[in-house]
Amino acid sequence: MKNSAGFTLVEVLVTGFLAVAVGAALVGLQYILTQNQLSVFSNFINVDEANFAITNLERELRSARSGDNGAYPLEIAGNFEIAFFSDIDFDGRAERVRYNLTNSTLTKGVIEPTGFPITYPIANEAVKTVSDNVRNGIEPVFYYYNDSWPVNAEGNPLTQPSRLSNTRLVGILIRLNSDSSSPDKDYILESTVAVRELKENL
Repeated sequence: MKNSAGFTLVEVLVTGFLAVAVGAALVGLQYILTQNQLSVFSNFINVDEANFAITNLERELRSARSGDNGAYPLEIAGNFEIAFFSDIDFDGRAERVRYNLTNSTLTKGVIEPTGFPITYPIANEAVKTVSDNVRNGIEPVFYYYNDSWPVNAEGNPLTQPSRLSNTRLVGILIRLNSDSSSPDKDYILESTVAVRELKENL
């Protein structure tokens, strides 16, 4: 009688196939986990930077004042754009500050006062990107309220053309997401700012 030892060719092929399949599954799982971690980290960084920028916006808007050329504190009051005068660098002069959302990019533009009489040349505006992951779509970034809000909601939020003259508080709502294909994962930054110089009860 013969006693044969070892594996048949079929057993070797099946074992090899299983090993390759398990290895590929592990590599795929590792890739998915890595991509997910990178996405979470990237989103965290973007949200943190935007949160810092919005905190600055709140401070700047709260201390808005008349321009050094005598202009009204609030110059533009749009759904996706706001411009106002505020001493953002504490040099005793009021800069013209403009925030604007175009598509998914929120920018901040600053113009220093210059000349005599003082002017704010648009050509001198220094623009930088605050965030390029804003997902508001058609939802406004800026909302405007009169001095009766929130006790009296009638007429609020304000519509054009009464915004410039009647605004006392500004609402801010920003949806952030580094992945435009996952709207259910939007991170929402929301705030309401009282413009001190426009408040009539101070």
